Amino acid sequence: MTGNTSAEHPLQADPLQAESLQARKIRVAFQGEEGAFSEAAAVQLLGDKIVTVPRPTFDATFRAITDGAADALLVPMENSLAGSVVRVYDLLLESEFTITAETILPIEMNLIGCAGASLSEIRSVSSHPMALAQCERFFGQHPSIKRLPAEDTAGSVREMLARGDRTHAAIAGKYAADRYRGEIIAERIQDNAENFTRFVFLQPVKEPTRALTLKTLLESSGSHLMKMTLAIRLAHRPGSLLASLEPLAQHRVNLLKIESRPIHGQPWEYQFFIDLEAPASYLEDALTDLRKATREVRVLGLYAAAQNPP
Repeated sequence: MTGNTSAEHPLQADPLQAESLQARKIRVAFQGEEGAFSEAAAVQLLGDKIVTVPRPTFDATFRAITDGAADALLVPMENSLAGSVVRVYDLLLESEFTITAETILPIEMNLIGCAGASLSEIRSVSSHPMALAQCERFFGQHPSIKRLPAEDTAGSVREMLARGDRTHAAIAGKYAADRYRGEIIAERIQDNAENFTRFVFLQPVKEPTRALTLKTLLESSGSHLMKMTLAIRLAHRPGSLLASLEPLAQHRVNLLKIESRPIHGQPWEYQFFIDLEAPASYLEDALTDLRKATREVRVLGLYAAAQNPP
């Protein structure tokens, strides 16, 4: 299914990166139904000339290329309110994919109903439980409206419109309303306006025409800010974490994020996922010294940094 909204957005990734990705009409798999926030993010990053491929779960999304259903993936890595999407981190580590781009999507919840329906008519609202939970203030102002949990935000819009019940509405993004031709009854009803999700574009590591090498990216990016996502394992000795972080300060690399995740099959042992940002010329030397200070380093991606939300 092809997306149908403009890719222009103030939070979109580096336009040169996006332009290179748009050069080929590729199939991009995402988790969710048509109209999901993930599909909107894929169109925001890559434009409306791609073919988007909905998949029911993250596991199915990561299998999409092997299944022959897609050429690349677009998945959420973290939300500014809910934090990291841990299943995506686990699947990325198990895969042979690399991050080649990112985009940041504002998450805005809208009350969507049948054509001609008004807020006073609504008696029930369906959506994903997380979306419902992000609209507590709205439900506090309308205590008579019943909440109905659903599997998916976009799916709740599709099902609501199929029922044709003017007393029933759904909560989802504008992209879902446009996709299914629902009518937005109330805009931006989420409790917190500062709600953003960071999505990453994944491509197979072993496809040189699609996955750019570290050297190529460093040479082509010049002084532009780049991001690098790493998975590192440390030696079991005091001060090992501090020793691994010192090269970043020495090479003026900004540490954006660090968190630990259990190592599967090794109880009570952990690896660290870190996001770094710096001009590309700083990253190569920092990575060389980081490898010397850690037991294992895996580069999960090197890509142009999306603009930060305001």
